[in-house]
Amino acid sequence: MQQILKSANITTDLEKVTKSLRPDRVFVLTDEHTSKLCFPVIETSDVIRDAKQVVIPANDTNKTVENLSRVWQFLTENGATRHSMLINLGGGMITDLGGFAAATFKRGIRYINIPTTLLGAVDAAVGGKTGINFHGYKNEIGSFFPAEYVIISSVFFETLDKKDVLSGYAEMLKHTLIHSQPDWDKLLSFPLENINFSDLLEPVFRSVSIKQRIVEKDPYEKDIRKALNLGHTIGHAFESFALETGNPVPHGYAVAWGLIAELYLSHRVCDFPKEKLQRTARFIREHYGAFEISCDDYERLYQIMTHDKKNEGDVINFTLLSDIGNVKINQTADKKLIFEALDFYRDSVDL
Repeated sequence: MQQILKSANITTDLEKVTKSLRPDRVFVLTDEHTSKLCFPVIETSDVIRDAKQVVIPANDTNKTVENLSRVWQFLTENGATRHSMLINLGGGMITDLGGFAAATFKRGIRYINIPTTLLGAVDAAVGGKTGINFHGYKNEIGSFFPAEYVIISSVFFETLDKKDVLSGYAEMLKHTLIHSQPDWDKLLSFPLENINFSDLLEPVFRSVSIKQRIVEKDPYEKDIRKALNLGHTIGHAFESFALETGNPVPHGYAVAWGLIAELYLSHRVCDFPKEKLQRTARFIREHYGAFEISCDDYERLYQIMTHDKKNEGDVINFTLLSDIGNVKINQTADKKLIFEALDFYRDSVDL
Protein backbone atom coordinates (compact mmCIF):
# COMPACT_ATOMS: atom_id res chain seq x y z
CA MET A 1 0.00 0.00 0.00
CA GLN A 2 1.28 3.45 -0.92
CA GLN A 3 2.37 5.45 2.12
CA ILE A 4 1.97 9.24 2.32
CA LEU A 5 4.54 10.99 4.47
CA LYS A 6 4.09 14.55 5.74
CA SER A 7 7.65 15.74 5.93
CA ALA A 8 8.98 18.32 8.36
CA ASN A 9 12.58 17.58 7.30
CA ILE A 10 12.87 16.33 3.73
CA THR A 11 16.47 15.09 3.88
CA THR A 12 15.99 13.19 7.14
CA ASP A 13 12.74 11.60 5.97
CA LEU A 14 14.20 10.68 2.58
CA GLU A 15 17.11 8.92 4.31
CA LYS A 16 14.76 6.96 6.59
CA VAL A 17 12.53 5.86 3.73
CA THR A 18 15.39 4.90 1.43
CA LYS A 19 17.22 2.93 4.09
CA SER A 20 14.01 1.04 4.91
CA LEU A 21 13.72 -0.03 1.25
CA ARG A 22 17.42 -0.99 0.97
CA PRO A 23 17.92 -0.45 -2.78
CA ASP A 24 21.19 -1.52 -4.41
CA ARG A 25 21.33 1.72 -6.43
CA VAL A 26 19.43 5.00 -6.27
CA PHE A 27 18.47 7.13 -9.27
CA VAL A 28 16.86 10.58 -9.26
CA LEU A 29 14.65 11.84 -12.09
CA THR A 30 14.21 15.60 -12.45
CA ASP A 31 13.33 18.03 -15.19
CA GLU A 32 15.52 20.99 -16.11
CA HIS A 33 13.68 23.25 -13.66
CA THR A 34 13.56 20.94 -10.64
CA SER A 35 17.20 20.00 -11.22
CA LYS A 36 18.17 23.62 -10.61
CA LEU A 37 15.54 24.65 -8.04
CA CYS A 38 14.69 21.50 -6.06
CA PHE A 39 17.53 18.99 -6.33
CA PRO A 40 19.84 21.19 -4.19
CA VAL A 41 17.33 20.80 -1.32
CA ILE A 42 17.89 17.03 -1.16
CA GLU A 43 21.41 16.58 -2.52
CA THR A 44 23.01 16.89 0.95
CA SER A 45 21.23 13.71 2.01
CA ASP A 46 23.51 10.69 2.46
CA VAL A 47 21.33 8.55 0.20
CA ILE A 48 21.60 11.08 -2.63
CA ARG A 49 25.37 11.50 -2.49
CA ASP A 50 26.01 8.39 -4.61
CA ALA A 51 22.80 8.59 -6.61
CA LYS A 52 22.81 9.17 -10.36
CA GLN A 53 20.58 11.92 -11.72
CA VAL A 54 18.75 11.85 -15.04
CA VAL A 55 17.37 15.17 -16.31
CA ILE A 56 14.69 15.57 -18.98
CA PRO A 57 13.10 18.71 -20.48
CA ALA A 58 10.39 20.44 -18.41
CA ASN A 59 6.65 20.89 -19.04
CA ASP A 60 3.84 18.49 -19.90
CA THR A 61 4.58 18.68 -23.63
CA ASN A 62 7.67 16.60 -22.84
CA LYS A 63 5.73 13.73 -21.23
CA THR A 64 6.53 11.68 -24.30
CA VAL A 65 7.72 8.23 -25.34
CA GLU A 66 11.03 9.81 -26.41
CA ASN A 67 11.75 11.09 -22.89
CA LEU A 68 10.51 7.85 -21.38
CA SER A 69 13.05 6.06 -23.58
CA ARG A 70 15.76 8.42 -22.35
CA VAL A 71 15.02 7.37 -18.76
CA TRP A 72 15.07 3.66 -19.68
CA GLN A 73 18.36 4.17 -21.50
CA PHE A 74 19.92 6.03 -18.56
CA LEU A 75 18.89 3.30 -16.13
CA THR A 76 20.28 0.60 -18.43
CA GLU A 77 23.59 2.38 -19.08
CA ASN A 78 24.12 3.05 -15.36
CA GLY A 79 23.57 -0.46 -14.10
CA ALA A 80 20.07 -0.30 -12.67
CA THR A 81 18.69 -3.65 -11.54
CA ARG A 82 15.33 -4.93 -10.35
CA HIS A 83 16.48 -4.01 -6.84
CA SER A 84 17.24 -0.37 -7.69
CA MET A 85 15.03 2.59 -6.77
CA LEU A 86 13.96 5.70 -8.65
CA ILE A 87 13.18 9.00 -6.90
CA ASN A 88 10.87 11.25 -8.92
CA LEU A 89 11.50 14.86 -7.90
CA GLY A 90 9.12 17.19 -9.69
CA GLY A 91 5.57 17.99 -10.65
CA GLY A 92 2.96 15.80 -12.30
CA MET A 93 4.90 15.37 -15.53
CA ILE A 94 7.87 13.89 -13.65
CA THR A 95 5.83 11.65 -11.33
CA ASP A 96 3.65 10.41 -14.24
CA LEU A 97 6.55 9.66 -16.58
CA GLY A 98 8.92 8.49 -13.83
CA GLY A 99 6.28 6.21 -12.38
CA PHE A 100 5.69 4.64 -15.80
CA ALA A 101 9.44 4.24 -16.32
CA ALA A 102 9.64 2.44 -12.97
CA ALA A 103 6.60 0.31 -13.78
CA THR A 104 8.08 -0.94 -17.04
CA PHE A 105 11.85 -1.10 -16.44
CA LYS A 106 12.75 -4.75 -15.80
CA ARG A 107 9.00 -5.31 -15.29
CA GLY A 108 8.93 -2.96 -12.31
CA ILE A 109 11.31 -1.31 -9.86
CA ARG A 110 10.41 0.55 -6.68
CA TYR A 111 10.11 4.30 -6.68
CA ILE A 112 9.41 7.29 -4.43
CA ASN A 113 7.56 10.45 -5.45
CA ILE A 114 8.59 13.81 -4.02
CA PRO A 115 6.10 16.26 -5.55
CA THR A 116 7.45 19.78 -5.92
CA THR A 117 4.17 21.38 -7.03
CA LEU A 118 0.84 21.65 -5.29
CA LEU A 119 -0.82 19.88 -8.22
CA GLY A 120 1.65 17.03 -7.98
CA ALA A 121 1.08 16.67 -4.25
CA VAL A 122 -2.70 16.50 -4.34
CA ASP A 123 -3.10 14.68 -7.64
CA ALA A 124 -0.45 13.09 -9.84
CA ALA A 125 1.95 11.82 -7.16
CA VAL A 126 -0.77 10.02 -5.19
CA GLY A 127 -2.79 7.01 -6.31
CA GLY A 128 -0.52 5.01 -8.56
CA LYS A 129 -1.58 6.25 -12.00
CA THR A 130 1.42 6.58 -14.31
CA GLY A 131 1.71 7.38 -17.97
CA ILE A 132 2.71 9.53 -20.91
CA ASN A 133 0.91 11.54 -23.57
CA PHE A 134 0.70 9.97 -27.02
CA HIS A 135 -0.39 11.30 -30.44
CA GLY A 136 -1.81 14.43 -28.84
CA TYR A 137 -3.91 12.66 -26.20
CA LYS A 138 -3.36 13.11 -22.46
CA ASN A 139 -2.05 10.07 -20.58
CA GLU A 140 -2.96 7.78 -23.48
CA ILE A 141 -0.35 5.18 -22.50
CA GLY A 142 0.20 4.17 -18.88
CA SER A 143 -0.33 1.77 -16.01
CA PHE A 144 -1.38 1.52 -12.38
CA PHE A 145 1.86 1.22 -10.39
CA PRO A 146 1.95 3.08 -7.04
CA ALA A 147 5.05 4.59 -5.48
CA GLU A 148 6.28 2.97 -2.27
CA TYR A 149 6.17 6.40 -0.62
CA VAL A 150 4.98 9.89 -1.46
CA ILE A 151 6.92 12.44 0.60
CA ILE A 152 5.16 15.80 0.77
CA SER A 153 7.12 18.82 2.00
CA SER A 154 5.90 22.41 1.96
CA VAL A 155 9.47 23.61 1.44
CA PHE A 156 8.89 23.28 -2.31
CA PHE A 157 5.45 24.94 -2.41
CA GLU A 158 6.67 28.30 -1.12
CA THR A 159 8.64 28.82 -4.33
CA LEU A 160 5.58 28.38 -6.57
CA ASP A 161 3.97 31.22 -8.46
CA LYS A 162 0.26 31.96 -8.25
CA LYS A 163 -0.59 30.01 -11.42
CA ASP A 164 1.07 26.86 -10.08
CA VAL A 165 -0.78 27.18 -6.78
CA LEU A 166 -4.11 27.64 -8.55
CA SER A 167 -3.47 24.62 -10.76
CA GLY A 168 -3.22 22.39 -7.69
CA TYR A 169 -6.10 24.18 -5.99
CA ALA A 170 -8.47 23.11 -8.76
CA GLU A 171 -7.87 19.43 -7.93
CA MET A 172 -8.42 20.24 -4.25
CA LEU A 173 -11.73 21.86 -5.20
CA LYS A 174 -12.70 18.70 -7.08
CA HIS A 175 -11.88 16.59 -4.02
CA THR A 176 -14.15 18.69 -1.80
CA LEU A 177 -16.98 18.52 -4.35
CA ILE A 178 -16.94 14.72 -4.27
CA HIS A 179 -16.54 14.62 -0.49
CA SER A 180 -18.38 17.20 1.65
CA GLN A 181 -19.93 20.65 1.67
CA PRO A 182 -17.98 21.91 4.73
CA ASP A 183 -14.69 21.20 2.92
CA TRP A 184 -16.05 22.89 -0.22
CA ASP A 185 -17.13 25.97 1.77
CA LYS A 186 -13.66 26.27 3.32
CA LEU A 187 -11.90 26.16 -0.02
CA LEU A 188 -14.17 28.75 -1.60
CA SER A 189 -13.47 31.14 1.28
CA PHE A 190 -9.70 30.54 1.57
CA PRO A 191 -7.74 33.81 1.01
CA LEU A 192 -6.05 33.01 -2.29
CA GLU A 193 -5.06 36.63 -2.83
CA ASN A 194 -2.64 36.50 0.09
CA ILE A 195 -1.64 32.88 0.63
CA ASN A 196 -0.25 31.74 3.95
CA PHE A 197 1.40 28.41 3.13
CA SER A 198 1.26 27.22 6.72
CA ASP A 199 -2.51 27.68 6.65
CA LEU A 200 -2.70 26.05 3.22
CA LEU A 201 -1.11 22.83 4.47
CA GLU A 202 -4.25 21.75 6.36
CA PRO A 203 -6.54 21.73 3.28
CA VAL A 204 -3.71 20.21 1.21
CA PHE A 205 -3.38 17.18 3.45
CA ARG A 206 -7.14 16.99 3.79
CA SER A 207 -7.32 16.80 0.00
CA VAL A 208 -4.63 14.12 -0.15
CA SER A 209 -6.43 12.05 2.48
CA ILE A 210 -9.72 12.23 0.51
CA LYS A 211 -8.00 10.91 -2.60
CA GLN A 212 -6.01 8.28 -0.70
CA ARG A 213 -9.11 6.80 0.98
CA ILE A 214 -10.86 6.49 -2.39
CA VAL A 215 -7.81 4.89 -4.04
CA GLU A 216 -7.45 2.35 -1.22
CA LYS A 217 -11.05 1.25 -1.76
CA ASP A 218 -10.66 0.93 -5.53
CA PRO A 219 -7.01 0.97 -6.69
CA TYR A 220 -7.74 0.01 -10.32
CA GLU A 221 -10.67 2.35 -10.99
CA LYS A 222 -13.38 -0.27 -11.35
CA ASP A 223 -15.90 1.58 -9.20
CA ILE A 224 -15.72 4.47 -6.71
CA ARG A 225 -12.30 5.69 -7.84
CA LYS A 226 -14.13 7.00 -10.89
CA ALA A 227 -15.32 9.77 -8.55
CA LEU A 228 -11.89 11.35 -9.02
CA ASN A 229 -12.69 11.87 -12.72
CA LEU A 230 -15.13 14.71 -12.01
CA GLY A 231 -14.25 17.60 -14.34
CA HIS A 232 -11.71 15.55 -16.25
CA THR A 233 -13.58 14.31 -19.33
CA ILE A 234 -14.19 17.84 -20.62
CA GLY A 235 -11.12 19.18 -18.80
CA HIS A 236 -8.82 16.76 -20.63
CA ALA A 237 -10.50 17.71 -23.90
CA PHE A 238 -9.72 21.38 -23.21
CA GLU A 239 -6.14 20.44 -22.34
CA SER A 240 -5.57 18.30 -25.44
CA PHE A 241 -7.22 20.92 -27.68
CA ALA A 242 -4.96 23.60 -26.19
CA LEU A 243 -1.89 21.48 -27.00
CA GLU A 244 -3.16 20.93 -30.54
CA THR A 245 -3.58 24.64 -31.14
CA GLY A 246 -0.18 25.55 -29.72
CA ASN A 247 -1.60 27.26 -26.65
CA PRO A 248 -0.97 24.81 -23.76
CA VAL A 249 -2.78 25.41 -20.47
CA PRO A 250 -1.98 24.10 -16.97
CA HIS A 251 -3.74 20.84 -16.11
CA GLY A 252 -5.49 22.31 -13.07
CA TYR A 253 -6.87 25.21 -15.07
CA ALA A 254 -8.30 22.78 -17.64
CA VAL A 255 -9.89 20.77 -14.81
CA ALA A 256 -11.38 23.94 -13.30
CA TRP A 257 -13.00 24.86 -16.62
CA GLY A 258 -14.07 21.24 -17.06
CA LEU A 259 -15.75 21.38 -13.65
CA ILE A 260 -18.01 24.20 -14.82
CA ALA A 261 -19.22 22.18 -17.80
CA GLU A 262 -19.56 18.89 -15.91
CA LEU A 263 -21.38 20.46 -12.96
CA TYR A 264 -23.80 21.80 -15.56
CA LEU A 265 -24.23 18.24 -16.83
CA SER A 266 -24.71 17.21 -13.19
CA HIS A 267 -27.48 19.80 -12.88
CA ARG A 268 -29.22 18.61 -16.04
CA VAL A 269 -28.76 14.85 -15.56
CA CYS A 270 -28.68 14.44 -11.77
CA ASP A 271 -30.40 17.59 -10.43
CA PHE A 272 -27.24 19.06 -8.88
CA PRO A 273 -28.37 22.27 -7.12
CA LYS A 274 -28.24 25.25 -9.44
CA GLU A 275 -27.02 27.68 -6.76
CA LYS A 276 -23.98 25.46 -6.01
CA LEU A 277 -23.26 25.20 -9.72
CA GLN A 278 -23.38 28.97 -10.06
CA ARG A 279 -21.27 29.61 -6.97
CA THR A 280 -18.57 27.21 -8.15
CA ALA A 281 -18.63 28.71 -11.65
CA ARG A 282 -18.23 32.24 -10.23
CA PHE A 283 -15.25 31.14 -8.12
CA ILE A 284 -13.57 29.55 -11.13
CA ARG A 285 -14.24 32.53 -13.40
CA GLU A 286 -12.82 34.91 -10.76
CA HIS A 287 -9.59 32.95 -10.20
CA TYR A 288 -8.95 31.06 -13.44
CA GLY A 289 -10.26 33.33 -16.14
CA ALA A 290 -11.28 31.60 -19.37
CA PHE A 291 -10.02 29.21 -21.99
CA GLU A 292 -11.31 30.68 -25.21
CA ILE A 293 -13.35 28.41 -27.43
CA SER A 294 -16.03 29.08 -30.01
CA CYS A 295 -18.96 27.06 -31.30
CA ASP A 296 -16.75 26.04 -34.21
CA ASP A 297 -14.50 24.16 -31.77
CA TYR A 298 -17.23 21.99 -30.26
CA GLU A 299 -16.99 19.20 -32.80
CA ARG A 300 -13.24 18.78 -32.29
CA LEU A 301 -13.62 18.88 -28.51
CA TYR A 302 -16.28 16.18 -28.78
CA GLN A 303 -13.99 14.04 -30.95
CA ILE A 304 -11.25 14.33 -28.32
CA MET A 305 -13.74 13.24 -25.62
CA THR A 306 -14.47 10.07 -27.59
CA HIS A 307 -10.84 9.01 -26.96
CA ASP A 308 -11.18 9.36 -23.20
CA LYS A 309 -9.99 6.24 -21.34
CA LYS A 310 -13.13 6.22 -19.16
CA ASN A 311 -15.41 5.54 -22.10
CA GLU A 312 -17.14 2.23 -22.74
CA GLY A 313 -17.66 1.53 -26.40
CA ASP A 314 -18.85 4.63 -28.24
CA VAL A 315 -20.49 6.19 -25.17
CA ILE A 316 -18.78 9.13 -23.46
CA ASN A 317 -18.63 8.39 -19.74
CA PHE A 318 -18.85 11.07 -17.02
CA THR A 319 -18.65 11.24 -13.26
CA LEU A 320 -21.39 13.59 -12.09
CA LEU A 321 -22.92 14.76 -8.80
CA SER A 322 -26.47 14.93 -7.51
CA ASP A 323 -25.13 17.11 -4.68
CA ILE A 324 -21.80 17.85 -3.05
CA GLY A 325 -20.52 14.55 -1.70
CA ASN A 326 -23.10 12.52 -3.63
CA VAL A 327 -21.26 10.99 -6.56
CA LYS A 328 -22.90 9.37 -9.58
CA ILE A 329 -20.39 7.36 -11.63
CA ASN A 330 -20.91 5.94 -15.13
CA GLN A 331 -23.21 8.73 -16.30
CA THR A 332 -23.64 9.56 -19.97
CA ALA A 333 -24.66 12.55 -22.05
CA ASP A 334 -25.38 12.82 -25.74
CA LYS A 335 -23.64 15.23 -28.08
CA LYS A 336 -26.44 17.80 -27.89
CA LEU A 337 -26.26 17.98 -24.09
CA ILE A 338 -22.46 18.14 -24.12
CA PHE A 339 -22.63 21.07 -26.55
CA GLU A 340 -25.17 22.68 -24.20
CA ALA A 341 -22.66 22.27 -21.35
CA LEU A 342 -19.99 23.95 -23.47
CA ASP A 343 -22.44 26.81 -24.09
CA PHE A 344 -22.93 27.12 -20.34
CA TYR A 345 -19.16 27.15 -19.80
CA ARG A 346 -18.73 29.99 -22.32
CA ASP A 347 -21.56 31.97 -20.75
CA SER A 348 -20.11 31.44 -17.27
CA VAL A 349 -16.67 32.78 -18.16
CA ASP A 350 -18.16 35.53 -20.35
CA LEU A 351 -16.70 34.46 -23.68
